[in-house]
Amino acid sequence: MTQWEELADVKATLAKKGWFPATSGNLSIKLEDSPLHALVSVSGKDKTKSSPEDFVVVDRDGKTIESSLKPSAETIIHTRLYEVTDAGCILHVHTVENNLISALYKDEGQATFTDHELLKAFGLWEENAALTMPIVDNLHDLPALAEEMVRVVTPETKAILILNHGITVWGKNAFDAQKNLEAAEFLFAYRLAQFKYNLLKREDV
Repeated sequence: MTQWEELADVKATLAKKGWFPATSGNLSIKLEDSPLHALVSVSGKDKTKSSPEDFVVVDRDGKTIESSLKPSAETIIHTRLYEVTDAGCILHVHTVENNLISALYKDEGQATFTDHELLKAFGLWEENAALTMPIVDNLHDLPALAEEMVRVVTPETKAILILNHGITVWGKNAFDAQKNLEAAEFLFAYRLAQFKYNLLKREDV
């Protein structure tokens, strides 16, 4: 399977889950490190549909390589994260759950999850393992937003929440990134259900 096909397969899977509402979201896969080249989703397309123009190759500055197609406006976030992490694939989606979690924990600047089997998806197998996701403000200046996201990255970070602007998740390849995203969304839904059924109080976490 080519990298294009891998990314198209992930896009189709996430689209079926309804995670790209109103053409939102973006995704990419790294083609090479030096110089940095990546396949990035094209701006403004309905991601529930597929075409040969779904993705475009960009360089480290987000400029397209031999194409007139317009890459996602948030391409700079992808290229900067490729520069500072070991990511091979980056996914950004908008769900009700990830927006709610970012709003609930905005004052703490991070959301932490413990005591759940799905933490193992992130390689956290210890009995008292904890997964912490940074939350950054939704800056409309995209280069500034990219730098803010880079600022909060640690070697353990695999996902960043943007306040009321979805989640950006990465992995060493497309399979890994999709796994991390699905696990994160499950943890969000579970946390919200804990609040709904009074299994957990807001002040306890």
